[in-house]
Amino acid sequence: MKEKFYITTAIVYTSKKPHIGNIYEAILTDAIARYKRLRGFDVFFLTGTDEHGQKIQECAKEKGVSPQEYVDSVADDIKSIWKLFNISYDKFIRTTDDYHVKAIQQIFNKLYEQDDIYKGSYEGHYCTPCESFWTESQLEDGCCPSCGVKCTKAKEEAYFLRLPKYQEKLIKYIEENDFITPLPRRNEMINNFLKPGLQDLCVSRSSFDWGIPVEFDAGHVVYVWLDALSNYVTALGYDAQNAGELYKKYWPADLHVIGKDIVRFHTIYWPIILFALGEPLPKRVLGHPWLLFGEDKMSKSKGNVIYGEELVRLFGLDAVRYYLLSEMGYVNDGSITYEAIVKRTNSDLANTLGNLVSRTAAMINQYFGGVIPANNGVDDEFSVTLKEAAGLSLVQYTDLMDGFRVADATESVLGLLKSCNKYIDETTPWLLAKDESKKDILGNVLSNLVEGIRTASILLAPIIPDTTDIISSIFSFTDKDRAFDSTSSFLYLCTGRSLGEAKMLFARIDEKKFMEELAESKKAEIKKTDESDNGIIVIEDFARVKLTVGQVIECESVPKSDKLLKLIIDIGSEKRQVVSGIAKSYSPEDLIGKKVILVANLKPVKLRGVDSNGMILAASSGDAVRVVFVDGETEIGSQVR
Repeated sequence: MKEKFYITTAIVYTSKKPHIGNIYEAILTDAIARYKRLRGFDVFFLTGTDEHGQKIQECAKEKGVSPQEYVDSVADDIKSIWKLFNISYDKFIRTTDDYHVKAIQQIFNKLYEQDDIYKGSYEGHYCTPCESFWTESQLEDGCCPSCGVKCTKAKEEAYFLRLPKYQEKLIKYIEENDFITPLPRRNEMINNFLKPGLQDLCVSRSSFDWGIPVEFDAGHVVYVWLDALSNYVTALGYDAQNAGELYKKYWPADLHVIGKDIVRFHTIYWPIILFALGEPLPKRVLGHPWLLFGEDKMSKSKGNVIYGEELVRLFGLDAVRYYLLSEMGYVNDGSITYEAIVKRTNSDLANTLGNLVSRTAAMINQYFGGVIPANNGVDDEFSVTLKEAAGLSLVQYTDLMDGFRVADATESVLGLLKSCNKYIDETTPWLLAKDESKKDILGNVLSNLVEGIRTASILLAPIIPDTTDIISSIFSFTDKDRAFDSTSSFLYLCTGRSLGEAKMLFARIDEKKFMEELAESKKAEIKKTDESDNGIIVIEDFARVKLTVGQVIECESVPKSDKLLKLIIDIGSEKRQVVSGIAKSYSPEDLIGKKVILVANLKPVKLRGVDSNGMILAASSGDAVRVVFVDGETEIGSQVR
C-alpha cells in the first residue's frame, strides 16, 4: 500500500488577479507534489480560492456586480492560470462551495457550544487588505505591520476564539516537533508571538455580510481566518459529526505550503482551532520567501507587477517554471527581472541542457544511424567520473527535495548536466568516430551520455515536466525508463532503440535585442491604450485614487513662498500635513474649519523643504484657484466614490 502525502497551497484570495509572485507558491507546491508521486507516494494536492470578506464585498461593489458574481469570475481566472502553469492539483476548493459552508457552520457551532468561542465586542485597528486586526503596539506608524496599508479604527460586536487557553500546549508541540520550517520562521512564532502572550482571536464580523452566516446569530458572518484555514479539512469531507473517507485517509496534512507573511495564521491560529476540535495537527508548515521585482516587493501601486501569462508568452512555460524554482531560496527572498530570466534561460536551459541533448542526439544520428548504441561495460577514468557525478547528484537531489529545498535540488541536477557536457569535451567523440577500431569506445561514450540525460530528465520531471516529456520522446524513454528507482545506476535500458524526432528544447535569446523589443512593445501598448480610450479611464483606474473627506484644523503660509499654504487636515483616522499652491486665492483664516477632499494615497513629496502627504482637490481658471469644499454635514473620513 502506498504511503500517503497530503499537500496544500494557501488558498488564493479572490480580491484580484494573482501576479507571478503569487503564482510561485502553486508552482513550488506542484514541484513537491510531482516529486512525491515520482517517489511512489499516494499524493493528494489541494489548492483553491478564499472568497469571503469585506475586501471582496468592496471589490464587487466597485465592479457593479454581486460578490458571488465577482468571485466566480476571479476563481475561473485562477483556474485558467493554474492550467497554464501545469499545476497538477487533485482538488480545487472554493470557500463558497456548499459543503464548505455547511462544515464551517458546524465547526463554529461546536466551538461555541464547548465555550472555546464566546461573544464580545472589538475595538482596535483593522487592515482591510489583510483582513487582520492589530493592537496599537503592533502598528508601525499607524500602518499594518504586514502590508503597510494605513489601518482604520474599528468597533463592532464579534465572537472570539480563546487562544490563550491553548498557548502552552502549542509552544510545547512546536518545541517537540519539526512543525515549522525553515527555522527562522519557527523562532519568529515562538519569540514574537507565543511567548509574549496571545490574545483572543476575532472569529466573526458584524459590520458587513459577505461571509458564511453564523447560524444562531443572524447579524454575524464567520471571519475569514476561521473560514479560510478550515478549508484544509473541509475539502476532505470533514464533518463535526462524521468525517468522510478522504479525511480519514489523508488527514493530517503532511505539508502546508504558504508565504512567510501568513505563517502566524497557519502555525498559531490553525493549530489552536484543531486543538479545540480535538483533531491532529498538520505535520509541517513550510513558510516560503517572497519573489521580489529586483529588490522591491511587487505592488500595483509601484507599477512593478509581472503577470504569469506575459512571462509564458515571452519565454515559454518551462523556462518560467525553471527560473522560479531555481531562483527562489529556502529562507531568503528571490528576485525576478526580465534580464535575469534571459540570462538563466541561456546559461542553464539553452547552453547546458539544450546543447547537451542536441549534441548527443546529433552524434547518435550521425555515427550510429539514429540507434542508441550498446555499452560493453568497460569503464575508463572519464566514464567512472561521470557515473560518480550522477550518483552524487541523485543523493544530493533526493536529500534536498525531501527537505523541500527545491532550488538547491535543481542546482544538483544542473551539476550532473555540466558533468555530461564535460564528458563530451574529455572523450572527444568526433575524434573517436574517425577510428573504426574505437567504435566500441564511441558506443560507450554515447550510451553513457544517454544514461546521464535519462537520469537528469527523471530528476527534472517535477521542475520542467513538459521539457522532460520532449527529452523522453527524442530518446524513446518509456515509463519504465522514467521511474525514479531506475536512477540508482547506469542500466542502459535504451540500447538498440531508434531516436525520435529531434526537437530544440530552448532557443538562445539575444538579450540586447530582447530588451529593446520588450521596451518597444510596452511603449506601443501604452500608446495603443491611450489612443483607444481617448483619455477615458475605467473604474479600476478611479478606484486606485483614495479620496477622503477631511477638515482643515490648522493653516499657515509656507516661509519664503507667496503661493504655498501648509494645512493640517483631520481625516478621522489620522491628521495629515499637506502643502497646497492656493495662497493667492485663500488666506489661512478662509480655510480653517472647512471640509475638503484629500487625495489620501498620493506619494509624499517635499515642497520648499516642507513635507506634503496628500493633495486637496481644487479647480483652476487662469490665475484663480477654487478649493472644492464639502457640505458641513459630511463626516470626516468619508470616502468619495
